[in-house]
Amino acid sequence: MTSTDSIAKFDLSRSAEYETQSRIALAGYDACHELAACLLSAQLGSDEKTILVAGAGGTGQEILIAGRLEPAWKFVAADPAPAMLEQAMARIDAAGLSSRTQAFDGTVDALPSNDRFDAATLIGVLHHIPEQHDKDEILKELSKRLKPGAPLIVACNRCPYESQPLFLKAWATRWRMAGASEADVVAKLGKIRQGAVPPASEADVEAMLGKAGFVGPLRFFSSLFWSAWIAFKAA
Repeated sequence: MTSTDSIAKFDLSRSAEYETQSRIALAGYDACHELAACLLSAQLGSDEKTILVAGAGGTGQEILIAGRLEPAWKFVAADPAPAMLEQAMARIDAAGLSSRTQAFDGTVDALPSNDRFDAATLIGVLHHIPEQHDKDEILKELSKRLKPGAPLIVACNRCPYESQPLFLKAWATRWRMAGASEADVVAKLGKIRQGAVPPASEADVEAMLGKAGFVGPLRFFSSLFWSAWIAFKAA
């Protein structure tokens, strides 16, 4: 579903720095994941459920938080970047959640289409998919694998970076607050400008969700360029 280049950039070196970088680049990283888990719990309840976590690699935060919150839930952690998935599964194992988590080294479209999940998450993925067609496709493939009415959590950067120069300056200042040198800040600004293609707007994200068969999108979190929604597969 993603291009080869998009997957390849999440190699061993990127996976090693991902957790720290995520928490600096996204103010409220933990709060976003906690709210996502709370919303899923409020919608699904505490009975046994199976959650598809697309793009699970890196921190495995979706599973770490939701798994502790709901002891009866099970997870499928899908990611096409082996180094990122391996790192996430190591964290999941250390938290005692590996018995409830199945690792899937691949893209969403490679999962069996007859599996019907109770919910899914797609956090920090869409803006790393360069082509609009591929953004649409991953949402459609998720929809195919969800039960009617099932919730989907989507979170991503949701506007062109240059369209919000004040946000870019604040983003750079946050890196300085974390101890980055001026040279590092310049390099990181160059990397964010070149390394991702966010949707054009929040309205675009909601339109993509509708096109893929999801209804009732509710934005529940926003932080500079980042926003998060819960939506539901149409019945």
